[in-house]
Amino acid sequence: MVHLAAIPHDDDVNDKLVKAVKKVHLQLANDEDNFTTSVYGSRFAAADLPRHEMPECEMPKEVAYRMIKDELSMDNNPMLNLASFVTTYMEEEAEKLMAESFSKNFIDYEEYPQSADIQNRCVSMIARLFNAPVPENAEAAGAIGTSCVGSSEAIMLAVLAMKKRWKNKRIAEGKSTDHPNIVMSAAVQVCWEKAARYFEIEEKLVYCTEERFVIDPQETVDLVDENTIGICAILGTTYTGEYEDVKAVNDLLIEKGLDTPIHVDAASGGFVAPFVVPDLEWDFRLERVISINVSGHKYGLVYPGVGWVVWRSAEYLPKELVFNINYLGADQASFTLNFSKGASQVIGQYYQLIRLGKHGYRAIMSNLTRTADYLSDSLEALGFIIMSKKSGEGLPLVAFRLAPCASGEERNYDEFALAHQLRVRGWVVPAYTMAPNTKNLKMLRVVVREDFTRNRCDGLITDIKSCQALLEEMDRESIKKQQEFIHKYHTASGKSSHNHPKYRKEKHSLQGKTGKTHAAC
Repeated sequence: MVHLAAIPHDDDVNDKLVKAVKKVHLQLANDEDNFTTSVYGSRFAAADLPRHEMPECEMPKEVAYRMIKDELSMDNNPMLNLASFVTTYMEEEAEKLMAESFSKNFIDYEEYPQSADIQNRCVSMIARLFNAPVPENAEAAGAIGTSCVGSSEAIMLAVLAMKKRWKNKRIAEGKSTDHPNIVMSAAVQVCWEKAARYFEIEEKLVYCTEERFVIDPQETVDLVDENTIGICAILGTTYTGEYEDVKAVNDLLIEKGLDTPIHVDAASGGFVAPFVVPDLEWDFRLERVISINVSGHKYGLVYPGVGWVVWRSAEYLPKELVFNINYLGADQASFTLNFSKGASQVIGQYYQLIRLGKHGYRAIMSNLTRTADYLSDSLEALGFIIMSKKSGEGLPLVAFRLAPCASGEERNYDEFALAHQLRVRGWVVPAYTMAPNTKNLKMLRVVVREDFTRNRCDGLITDIKSCQALLEEMDRESIKKQQEFIHKYHTASGKSSHNHPKYRKEKHSLQGKTGKTHAAC
């Protein structure tokens, strides 16, 4: 039979001794706030995250993870960030390999010899991709290279090598070494200005014009003198993606009997041009090209940050810049600006090189080129002026600007207003003021990356049309107020607090002097 149960009286349930003990423990639990419910049931969910000082006590790992994850959710969607060349997609297998190598200190060759060997394999593959001379035998000196933390470090190393080599030659000739200079475009990425400033090298700039956004080869060579350590040529400028004519510069140097070295900044184009326009001569096929850098984390298709620099041969890397060290039991030659770094990005690069092969890279870069051409044609049909090249003559990006009003009147909005309006839709499409001597020409730029599909491209075109239509209906004062609101509340720069007041509005860089915008990479 079923047992009948009586309902006990409250006094029987709430034993006074048990109740007193429970009360003590409950008070302790409240004070300690044991993590027993959910992240959002803890006291941490109702408090600010620590910002300026380490907290006194720890927090549960689940809470720390969720609180930080929630904070990061306020970042923009990387796939909608069309300002950056930096890779935003890798396969899960690549991510897994990289995650498994987080704890490896790449510099420790003795402990992680396979990671070091993988770097060497990558250097060899990239050097051969750039047509570096192959030594006739194992004893002969061939091309040499190394991995870096992005192209910025690679460029710093290349500039150091060029300066040291120039200085050694001047000393041997009994000449002054006081005034080294480097010839480069005024449209260079800011890391070139940094290299010149940090290493005390005069910048000789080749300025753009309203019609020409890259260097003029003749003007470039004409700036060369006995104090020139080298020439920078860019394979894919950050503004319009156009390839500078490295061959023309090389041929003019030979014609004039000048042995001035060329360094090619192939940060973006180094993993594009070999697959889309393989017959284009820009690399070690040209005898004056002595070093090349490329970013693995751009069209090399690896998460940031990894870069590569390759020299034609060891003679272009002065030995006094290379340190032979014995670290943790292994002799090694080192030429870096830093020491310790993780092995993950190098391993990610190797994965992509062997996973995709030349055919895979060619397929991806071809798709990107087709998408860029489609976007370019679509924007041109909408009335924009296209500033970038098509059909593989430059990077897979589209640089464009508003056409003058047919009536001759001034438009109520500019490229920056359109960029701000697109930000409301989630798109990060940057607006720039072009390089100096272009009469403050304004432009917008869309970088076509691997994960920017035709479908997503159509979405962008639709939003550009709708944003432009909205701006056309607004008066100038309304646009100004809306732009100020969007800048203040929708953009990170409008809310930024990390820029120290002492360093704001500097006047020593090209941006500070001329008002040009340093294009994002």
